[in-house]
Amino acid sequence: MANQDTIHSDDFKKDLSNWVIEQAPGGTVSIKDGQMDINDAGGCTVWFKHKLKGPLVIEFTVTMVDEGGKNDRVSDLNCFWMATDPEDPEDLFANKKRGGKFRNYHSLQLYYVGYGANNNTTTRFRRYPGGGARPLLPEHDLKDRRFLHTANKPIRITILSDGQEIEYRRNGETVFKFKDDKPFTEGWFGFRTVRNHMRIDDFKVKQ
Repeated sequence: MANQDTIHSDDFKKDLSNWVIEQAPGGTVSIKDGQMDINDAGGCTVWFKHKLKGPLVIEFTVTMVDEGGKNDRVSDLNCFWMATDPEDPEDLFANKKRGGKFRNYHSLQLYYVGYGANNNTTTRFRRYPGGGARPLLPEHDLKDRRFLHTANKPIRITILSDGQEIEYRRNGETVFKFKDDKPFTEGWFGFRTVRNHMRIDDFKVKQ
């Protein structure tokens, strides 16, 4: 994707007005030291409030925090993109009942990566077709250490959605590449996690 223009960005220097937070009790989402700090206990999705339309590139820098806090588990850098609700495709936020509980997101239509999930033992890509199914192809279930987390070390994530071509990269290295014959071409992006502490910076959407 050449000649990319930045259409959205957030350096987290001011506030969280670009974001919609759905979080179970016990967690917090705030700005600390010019970063979005997600410190979660029971489940959290932080949605970018603007609906996105492809082709596009989403980029952000993230650090998995391990400083002795109760949620510093170094696990579950997860995200949704091109997410829509089949019951209300034009307004993802019409449903006020999700509340950060993971099972409440299974009915959505979206792409999902669970990076370093399950206590930092798996990295998985899924395409949710809507209706609750969550198929997982064997080649999208990675357990190699090089695709898992190192605590307190910033990494750059890049997500490409270019029609049928879907790609997820870490520090420029391709982790997943998927050709979707029926691609999701518009929807919302969200950071997803549970019992995790991470800091996010330099969020950009390019088109």
